[in-house]
Amino acid sequence: MQSNLLEQTVADVLREALSATDAALYVVNPSEATVEELVHVMAGLESPPTVNVLAAERTLKDVMGDFKLASTAADLRDDGSLAMRTYESDDNTLLVTEGSVVAVVAAGDRVAGLATDDAEFIEGAHAQYTDTWETAQEFSLRTPAISTVRTTLEEDLGPDAADDFDAVLGSLQTARGNGDGLDEVTISLLVAAKNEELLYDISKWGEDVGIASKATFSRTKTKLEDLGLIVTEKVPIDVGRPRLRLMLGDDRLKGADAEQLTSVAQSILASH
Repeated sequence: MQSNLLEQTVADVLREALSATDAALYVVNPSEATVEELVHVMAGLESPPTVNVLAAERTLKDVMGDFKLASTAADLRDDGSLAMRTYESDDNTLLVTEGSVVAVVAAGDRVAGLATDDAEFIEGAHAQYTDTWETAQEFSLRTPAISTVRTTLEEDLGPDAADDFDAVLGSLQTARGNGDGLDEVTISLLVAAKNEELLYDISKWGEDVGIASKATFSRTKTKLEDLGLIVTEKVPIDVGRPRLRLMLGDDRLKGADAEQLTSVAQSILASH
């Protein structure tokens, strides 16, 4: 990309930069908002180029605290499109390929991608960030890919549970569990209760797929039970202690669609 861009959003600039190259693209020192938009834009492309993100560790940790975003990023990582490494600097936000350097600058309600056609500068910048990439530490993204979550949930608990999980996740802006949205463990337990699944089955699935430990599922189940969002009943088994079947407890949740389930659960959690 050799010419300047003037767009409405960071996403527009990123979309233009991604569509203009087949080579690896370095995204240098992005803000949290830029990382978020990058993942959304890449997820919407049929064949995104390879993108290497060099960002502050705190930036990546904060952004990837959202399960919706992190699980999408994990899909991009698993297919080889996205890699993230930590890089602490005061650099401008740059989009760098072997043939272009673009600085991303926001001013008022517009965003500019300021490009240079200086071949020597472009070559030097590309060499610098290629070297930086080689020595930078990989960012550890422990969140499982959303495609893996969906596939394994359908295999282990059935298509209804998988569809409900998708619907609840889709009704949320974020899945952080910090008041802005439900976290992934809470979503899993509510979906399991909606489908009257066993705590053992949903927690084993969650631990196996990498969402959280069985202990975390158990603690969250207790919290949701104390708040009246779910109830349990004992189910005897041939050998060992009875297992617990999860069911929705609040009358407003019974028969609710995904959006209603989400709003009621968020309201109750926010009030405690």
